[in-house]
Amino acid sequence: MLQGTPVTYPVLKKRCIKANAGVFYHKISPLRYILISLYTIAPSMANYKRMSKDVIKKADVLLEVVDARFPDETRNSEIERDIARAKKPFIIVLNKCDLVSKDKLEKIKSRLAKIAPTVFVSSKDRSGTTILRHKILETANKKGGEILVGSLGYPNTGKSSVINAVTGRHRAGTSSISGHTKGVQHINAGSRIKFIDTPGVIPFGENDEHIQGMLAVKDATHLQDTIGVAMTIIKKICAENKTVLESFYHIAIEGQDSYEVLELIGRQSNFLKKKAEVDETRAAVKIINDWQKGLLMV
Repeated sequence: MLQGTPVTYPVLKKRCIKANAGVFYHKISPLRYILISLYTIAPSMANYKRMSKDVIKKADVLLEVVDARFPDETRNSEIERDIARAKKPFIIVLNKCDLVSKDKLEKIKSRLAKIAPTVFVSSKDRSGTTILRHKILETANKKGGEILVGSLGYPNTGKSSVINAVTGRHRAGTSSISGHTKGVQHINAGSRIKFIDTPGVIPFGENDEHIQGMLAVKDATHLQDTIGVAMTIIKKICAENKTVLESFYHIAIEGQDSYEVLELIGRQSNFLKKKAEVDETRAAVKIINDWQKGLLMV
């Protein structure tokens, strides 16, 4: 029942009930539904956990790929604990560094380097990939033979894109849609390095839709609270660098709260309903799409 093309939540509910699987259905959390709907072949959360542990066991060194715009939110404490228990070395890879200012990157790197070796890269322009390759060889500390590198992290942090940037060619499948990687893949990167690419591993029990929107686990068409997610994005950017919003949307922010900024953007974008009221839903969808496409640099 769990295999096949993506299905909607109501359809999934009906199928579970028809299959006399009421107990199983009631155990499906919002996150579990996301995984089922995003993957054509949808292993259970338990299977993902086993898969990640298997990768950790086989790899000589692990990469935890995180989004440089919000590294703390995209670190996976469950995975890090498993790596520590296995006593395997790992590298924190700050991907999408082209979307973050250099000063902020250096501060993040300095802080995370206390936890594990940290490298920032941009799979878009391949910056930092040579440094990452050297860091892999250094961290693995393996003389001769093949070095297996496990790639783990959230969906849509760009794990496959990082692999392609390091190898210099399109070897791992990529997509802007979360969950594009369907199963474990082995990619030969040359110079003794072989990557183990995996689907995104989401922290177990994670069900915060705002975080899922920020991480692009769910796009705007699959979010229930688009306005709330957009306000979360606005709040984060205003706290770090409000000029990003001002210059991108051609607005002036002078102490307004996140909802008022949302309305400013909607009005400036001419998203109006009858009686010149702002269509806040259209404005929210635009902000979410701009954020997920990497158009808003923090």
